[in-house]
Amino acid sequence: MMRLTDRRVLLTGAASGIGQATALRLLEEGARVVATDIAEDGLKDTFALATQAGTADRLTTRTVNIADESSVNQVVTATVTELGGLDALVNAAGILRGAHTHDCSLELWNQIIAVNLTGTFLMTRAALPALLQTGRGVVVNFSSTSAFFAHPFMAAYSASKGGVASFTHSIAQEYSRQGLRAVNIVPGGISSGITNNITQLVPQDVDWNLFTKLTAAIGDGIPGPENVAGVVAMLLSDDGAFITGTEIRVDGGAHQ
Repeated sequence: MMRLTDRRVLLTGAASGIGQATALRLLEEGARVVATDIAEDGLKDTFALATQAGTADRLTTRTVNIADESSVNQVVTATVTELGGLDALVNAAGILRGAHTHDCSLELWNQIIAVNLTGTFLMTRAALPALLQTGRGVVVNFSSTSAFFAHPFMAAYSASKGGVASFTHSIAQEYSRQGLRAVNIVPGGISSGITNNITQLVPQDVDWNLFTKLTAAIGDGIPGPENVAGVVAMLLSDDGAFITGTEIRVDGGAHQ
């Protein structure tokens, strides 16, 4: 399936997990992708996987700190110049840190907000002029089930992802007459670098019974990043042409 032939895509969080799987899927469907992340070694892994798949000729990797305005502006400018424009932005980068809310430091709170929410804003703001020039630009942001359902010990993370959800709705409406679409992907219970290390990211004395409803509801397995990547590919293609200003939840039915 080559739904994205010659579509020009800028993607964050491409060094691992959902972001990496998305980069590989978009390449598989014919897109030209600039894959970015703060983790240079992970980007090398992504490029190696694309090389194995025979799609690396349409892939460029660049490091970026999405929480830094200068870094963001540089990578977006370089991407638009290289690709000759931009058709889609996928903001998959994010961090998860847990804490008892009464123990959550201002430093930790600000770090999570800076990456997840401000980083999404900075990337989107910088990319919007190029996206609007196409008349069919797409922004796919990553919210989380934690923005809509109770996830204990993740107050800062939940707040950041709730902000992303609201931000996406706002730009979907603001730029709708200029052809821009904006959609939230809402993953939950997906096997990724974040979820696989959850025991190291929350306080050691957590009550795991509070997490019971967050487990996947379909079958015995846990969906992988590729399950999300396919949804992103659909949204960037003409198959998603009538989807904007909404959420698509990918959680195996865990949050019914």
